[in-house]
Amino acid sequence: MSETMTKTLQYRFDGPEDAPILVIGPSLGTTWHMWDRQTPELAKHWRVLRFDLPGHGGAPAHPATGVPELADRLLATLDGLGVQRFGYVGCSIGGAIGAELALRRPDRVASLALVATSPRFGTADEFRQRGVIVRTNGLDPMARAAPERWFTAGFAAAQPAIVEWAVQMVRTTDPGCYIAACEALAAFDVRAELGRIGVPTLVLVGAEDKVTGPAEARTLVAGIPDARLALVPGASHLAPVEQPAAVTDLLIRHFSTAWQNPSDTSTGITVLPDWATYPGPGTPVGPPTLSPMTAPVAAITAAEQPQAVAAVRPDPYEAGIRIRREVVGDAHVDQVLAETAGFGSDFQELLTRYAWGEVWNRGGLDRRSRSCVTLTALVAGGHLDELAVETRAALRNGLTPAEIKEVLIQAAVYCGFPAANAAFRVVGAVVQEETTPDP
Repeated sequence: MSETMTKTLQYRFDGPEDAPILVIGPSLGTTWHMWDRQTPELAKHWRVLRFDLPGHGGAPAHPATGVPELADRLLATLDGLGVQRFGYVGCSIGGAIGAELALRRPDRVASLALVATSPRFGTADEFRQRGVIVRTNGLDPMARAAPERWFTAGFAAAQPAIVEWAVQMVRTTDPGCYIAACEALAAFDVRAELGRIGVPTLVLVGAEDKVTGPAEARTLVAGIPDARLALVPGASHLAPVEQPAAVTDLLIRHFSTAWQNPSDTSTGITVLPDWATYPGPGTPVGPPTLSPMTAPVAAITAAEQPQAVAAVRPDPYEAGIRIRREVVGDAHVDQVLAETAGFGSDFQELLTRYAWGEVWNRGGLDRRSRSCVTLTALVAGGHLDELAVETRAALRNGLTPAEIKEVLIQAAVYCGFPAANAAFRVVGAVVQEETTPDP
């Protein structure tokens, strides 16, 4: 596989070659086929380009480091096809890619629809925990849990064939690419930047979505100027699959009436007259409700203020707290800082600044290697409480249970069998807890 191929995405076209381009992005664990029931109607009016995430749907398994890289790969794909201006709709992580594009390249995004999307997807710990489970158990636990996350109970009971299709999509995904996508969602947070999205935006969500539900949708609508909210009854996370007619109708109405052209100097909205009278693909199951934004626009935060240029070497604290949270998890860091507030706060600041901001931030060793060294040192010192914390960190850093076992066996020879025996008890309990999927 050439380097060029790793920088692009697998895609397919549907619709007239001379029509405006509408790009459609999938959610984590799915393929472009999640949009099969929207494509025939959309392709009557747009040149529809659907793409797969790396390692999904048979796409080359070249993991991306984050949502920005996924956006870059999509832009490289479009550049190679000669596509400059396009509308965009994406579901979940596909929506995150759309938000990233609207923030970074508003000159190229004519109109935007965010489906089952959030400005921040849960907590970083939740998605990194998924990575630990997949690394240990493969994708079967994620596949078995997908129907409950994606569909309402009534739909899952009534449509067993669709449920099985969804499960198989997850099972056939490349595990490494799935883990990388989880890491991408863990790092994604555009809450402070929503006010800069100037693209006409529709936020669409299933009324019963428990993953990125109406609350997250309203956060997007409150933050994005002039965004509109579409709430689809009788749908959960994969609303395009569960309520295809309603979603198709909403998308066609949005992209037919909200298409921003660079040459516009007034409102920036161009009505496309040939499609504005589109009657919809039929009566949806439970009519969707479409309402204008009623919440105030979110305030621009201090993150957008110009940063002062440091006259000396930057303080490593900010890098340290970021790396500390990435390695040992938000929940642990928050608990430690809360418990040590006051008397122990100076020590925690010292630890964050120099252990995490200096040592863990050095080049020369990757995080997997640093976890191996740390585990060995803790076994040697008999620091069993810290060993439990660092075992969780090692799993998050990509070490498998088998590799951690090898570290402890190696440590037994050089640190002593009693120390390793105690370490095996602690580490074994942590590994069991961290790698057992939720029932």
